[in-house]
Amino acid sequence: MQEQRLKTNLDTNLIKLIAIISMTVDHVGGAFFPEYPVFRWIGRIAFPLFCYCLTVGMLYTHDIKKYLLRLGAFALISQPFWILAFNSDDIVGNIFNLNIFFTLIVSLLATWGFKEKKWWLFIAGIILLNVVNFDYAMTGLILMMIFYLCRNKPWLGAIIYTLTYLPALNGYMEDPLALKIGGHAMGFEIFALLALPFIYIHTKSNLKISKWFFYIYYPVHLFAIFLIQLFV
Repeated sequence: MQEQRLKTNLDTNLIKLIAIISMTVDHVGGAFFPEYPVFRWIGRIAFPLFCYCLTVGMLYTHDIKKYLLRLGAFALISQPFWILAFNSDDIVGNIFNLNIFFTLIVSLLATWGFKEKKWWLFIAGIILLNVVNFDYAMTGLILMMIFYLCRNKPWLGAIIYTLTYLPALNGYMEDPLALKIGGHAMGFEIFALLALPFIYIHTKSNLKISKWFFYIYYPVHLFAIFLIQLFV
């Protein structure tokens, strides 16, 4: 049990709430206001927070198989809504354009494989993330490994996390989502650094939110975006 203790923020209900708000802003911007990159900048906060919460879940769950099955079920449920929300003009062509739940499942499974020294599972996860069209690709596994390996050294985790995003400081002026200051552009991935305080500063919100809310919210908000697009 000692191995499972974390010295990072365990206020995961608050973190998940911030993540889904950030994700919603990102998706609303992508669907309705693509000309305003600020929506996408805010959205960069979400994915690292989801990865962190899954790492915490991996360490504290009583049954990793049930945890993965829940994620898998909602990944499948969400896939048609993901396609309808963002690729309704080419449904068949985007069947294997997988939603973020799939990325999180494979990243979690690979991290768990590393933790349990099931190296074949860890290697299989790396291969899958590089071969299949997963949203965010290897980023999920990299983040989860940082959170897991540095779970008792928050200062080190924060440093490594920051270093992984520093390449975004050199962006491209042609990128419509880049932050442009004068003649310099920064990739919008740099805004993922805004997730740092929520992970490494301890909060005690005492929020009580059903775990099912966070699962159900994902397909529901995608379906809502699709419906709004139909009538706007």
